Amino acid sequence: MADQDLAFISATEAIAKFRARSLSPVELLDAVIARHDAANPKINAFTQTSFDQARIQAKKAEANYAAGKPTRAFEGVPLVIKDEFAIKGQVTTHGSLLYKDHVDGETEYVVERMMRARPAVIGRSTCPEFSSACVTNSRLWGATRNPWNTRFNSGGSTGGGAAAVAAGMTVLSDGSDYAGSVRIPASACGVFGFKPPFGRIPTSPPWYLNPYAVIGPITRTVADAALMMNVMAGHDPRDLTSVREKLRYPSQYKPIKGWRVAYSADLGFYPVAPDVAKATRAALDAFREAGAEVEEVDLGWTDDVVRGFIAHVRENEFAPFDKLPAKQRALLCDYIRNRKGKFLAKGTSYAQSLTIRAAMYDKLEPILERCQILLSPTLAVPSVPAEHDPLDDSFTINGKKVEPQIGWCMTFPFNMLPQLPVATVPCGFGKSGVPVGLQIAGRPFDDLTVFQAAAAFEQARPWRQHRPKI
Repeated sequence: MADQDLAFISATEAIAKFRARSLSPVELLDAVIARHDAANPKINAFTQTSFDQARIQAKKAEANYAAGKPTRAFEGVPLVIKDEFAIKGQVTTHGSLLYKDHVDGETEYVVERMMRARPAVIGRSTCPEFSSACVTNSRLWGATRNPWNTRFNSGGSTGGGAAAVAAGMTVLSDGSDYAGSVRIPASACGVFGFKPPFGRIPTSPPWYLNPYAVIGPITRTVADAALMMNVMAGHDPRDLTSVREKLRYPSQYKPIKGWRVAYSADLGFYPVAPDVAKATRAALDAFREAGAEVEEVDLGWTDDVVRGFIAHVRENEFAPFDKLPAKQRALLCDYIRNRKGKFLAKGTSYAQSLTIRAAMYDKLEPILERCQILLSPTLAVPSVPAEHDPLDDSFTINGKKVEPQIGWCMTFPFNMLPQLPVATVPCGFGKSGVPVGLQIAGRPFDDLTVFQAAAAFEQARPWRQHRPKI
């Protein structure tokens, strides 16, 4: 297998080859590093690399496989960790000049779990400042570009991780999802992303008290996401909201023949670009071919959803920045420093946001009672320009002005319904050559139905045959 092909292998395939001794973890690491050296200068997906340490980990894995010793879930598989998650003794910048030299004193709970699975950790991936934008761009690290078309952004906030997976610079990536920060970049970069229900994956304080904020995987295949979820998910007594049920995610799923599938073209209020509408509507045929009945639905949601989401963000995320001394505030990115008057002022009251959320589920619940899943576009446009300004109020879709930070992201409504599992799968390409994503939302805590639907679509419309030419 050529290095170029090897770098795009799935984790499940790699592990099978490791066990058969037809592939070495060191060979795979070398292929991934070669892809990094070729592609990353054009993409900018890493804040730091740890190739020497990864080589030590890969050699240990190689020895364990060769000796027939017990191995762990990620043994020797390249993994990148988002530059948001704490690792004791390492610098985690959060994409901010305020944290450019910050050394963590402890490790994020889910990172502990991933480390115990013994991956070859190749570095840290880029994110916007404090993971607070739907694009990946910061004063500290600059823009992370889309591997399919570098004139566009990789999406955010886990833009570095998604771009690295898409470009063969890693096999696995973690991510966080507050407004779609796993699903937005996964869609824009043409890979698989999953937002688990709140409480499924434990989170360190204080974030475990924010139901919109979860952690999830970004991978090239559904089976690889299942592999990651089996490591990441499960109860942790340190997390007050961590569910006790330990769900097992299979690598293979039954057909979806006989299912009833709902489809919303716009979630009720989004203007959707024609190339996105065309690709997502064409994707419905894959479900029909698999034996499912597709029902187009009207959710009855309105753009009150946007204002309700902004209210939550205002109350839970940005108040601390107002208290910073002027010298420190001057170091912040414009999309944080100037957000109060431009973005946050558009929100409702927090109490009203709760009423909006309840109304959203009142309309969705009957649909999910008769249909196993709800399909929609993941994004209203394939992506936005590489240097997109999240505060640019002139931003339009189909000639209509939309909220420039989140108005093109059809992901955040499902963070407002935190118990819903939601995935994105690649379903085609826009006119710019940037991928288009299809979003799959399930019933509360019904993760496996979402995985089953995603696996059925992957089988019907394999996406791994497409690779960015970078």
